[in-house]
Amino acid sequence: MTLDPRLLEILACPDCKGPLVLIPDSTVLGCDHCRLKFRIDDDIPVLLVDQATPYE
Repeated sequence: MTLDPRLLEILACPDCKGPLVLIPDSTVLGCDHCRLKFRIDDDIPVLLVDQATPYE
């Protein structure tokens, strides 16, 4: 799973508006500030807070 680096630069957490990072070896984006992860379905990030899950 690869995400275009230009897309990753402009994506922001829908909760805190902070940067998102691609979590290695997974298909999710993570927000280090909120400690939420957002899944990626068919190369499309699902940036809905109510569908996000917590991560360590």
